[in-house]
Amino acid sequence: MISRISGKVIEKGVNYLMLDLGGICYEVLIPSAVMQRIDDNIAGDGKINLVTYHYHQVEPSKSTPVLIGFLNDIEKDFFQVFITVSGIGPRAALKALNKPISQIAQAIDEADLTFLKSLPGIGEQRAKEIVAKLQNKVGRFGLIQDGKTGSTGIKNKDIAEEALIVLMQLEYKKPEAQSMLKRALEDFPEIQSTEQLLNIVYKQRKSR
Repeated sequence: MISRISGKVIEKGVNYLMLDLGGICYEVLIPSAVMQRIDDNIAGDGKINLVTYHYHQVEPSKSTPVLIGFLNDIEKDFFQVFITVSGIGPRAALKALNKPISQIAQAIDEADLTFLKSLPGIGEQRAKEIVAKLQNKVGRFGLIQDGKTGSTGIKNKDIAEEALIVLMQLEYKKPEAQSMLKRALEDFPEIQSTEQLLNIVYKQRKSR
């Protein structure tokens, strides 16, 4: 069981890091709530230390080892509590945790179904199940210092820079990519994640 990992970041995607551990490279999936603070935790030499949740994704013909990374033990603890809700496995939780964990914990404690339904993949019934299972059990996670300000804890500039990298990887020219991102941010200034921004760019481009 891999519980921690330390290595040099050689590739950064929207929801993963590729770490070089002395010639052996590991892909570590990162929840958006954690990815928003990753840059501040990468050392000057490009190295980062992560706490990991290690599991095997079992499919009919294969079993794939998966690493999900966190900046500290309490983030991992919240993840492990979150996946105790019926119907929420590691992959679903990875997708859902796209806002600061402190905000999600507060929403659970206050039974804020509207907030919980705004998380990717969480509908009304699942939101009710989360509250029923976890209310009054996640208060300590509301103390995490992860940008709990009433906003999402991530600036549009940071989102745009990450989205620009993705679009250029998809072979869009930089001026064209910047133009698409500028339009999306002007039309939807409340954008909360890189994934959301890229989805809006896609929809706007498709509707032309």
